[in-house]
Amino acid sequence: MSTPPEPESAVPVCYRHTGRETYVRCQRCDRPICPDCMRQASVGFQCPECVSQGARDTRAGRTTYGGSRSSNPALTSMVIIAINVAVWLLVVVTGWQNSPWVARLSLHARGLCQTPDGKNWYPRVVEESTCSALGGDWFPGVSDGAYHQLLTSTFLHVDVWHIGFNMLALWFLGPQLEMAIGRARFLALYLISGLAGSACVYWLAGEQTSTLGASGAVYGLMAALLVIAIKVGGQVQTILMWIGLNVVLTIVGGFSWQGHLGGFVGGAAVMTLLVYSPRTHRATYQVAGIAAVALLVGAAVVTRSLALA
Repeated sequence: MSTPPEPESAVPVCYRHTGRETYVRCQRCDRPICPDCMRQASVGFQCPECVSQGARDTRAGRTTYGGSRSSNPALTSMVIIAINVAVWLLVVVTGWQNSPWVARLSLHARGLCQTPDGKNWYPRVVEESTCSALGGDWFPGVSDGAYHQLLTSTFLHVDVWHIGFNMLALWFLGPQLEMAIGRARFLALYLISGLAGSACVYWLAGEQTSTLGASGAVYGLMAALLVIAIKVGGQVQTILMWIGLNVVLTIVGGFSWQGHLGGFVGGAAVMTLLVYSPRTHRATYQVAGIAAVALLVGAAVVTRSLALA
């Protein structure tokens, strides 16, 4: 007894136009599509619904955390490095260790009085009138109104190893973070980290101690990278080891732990706001959060200035 042949399968038809036969299928959902429904993809064709869904999922031109995608993620870091190098060269050609620009741009809570020979400083002289009576040169501090020092100090270096280490760290960290959050958000992260470090120095360091360097901002970038690693469930051991090594170097080397601490906290706060903001109205939450952190830093500076008045 012979077995009757199985009936031929029905000819597939377009899922959107059921009256049209087709043998082409969408590369994503595998549904049959007719020529009018074919959308050219990187490989084969996709249906209109998959193309729309893909556009929503990838949000072309946007990073994972909502920022505009940078065509060159290293550009912002390169500009920051160039500014730091330019300031360092200014210091070098105007006297290096004895350059007046060091006192003008570094962060010190109260004013500094330099001796007439330009090689030493009068201790405990905190008023311009007293400094003038001694024949010295007066360099105002933040509490005297030189608020620019909160920012300029983060672009100022004197020693070659200092600028070299900070710029190398920025070169490794900056492009990765800009790729993840976009240029505007990365710039906000860097600047607020630096300012948070300066505010911490303003509060916790000696009133006539000069502080300079981009280390606070760099520590903020380290904290930001740690926050992203935690968010995506990545391996954080290497990052923690790197941060721990830098903490040890800070303590052993006698560096500004105040600036490093403030920068780390500021960077962690900004990045937490960026990566954990809800998808709905994400940009609004991010801008409001960054503004709130900036206002807190500003309030800390104003409060300290009132205490020193």
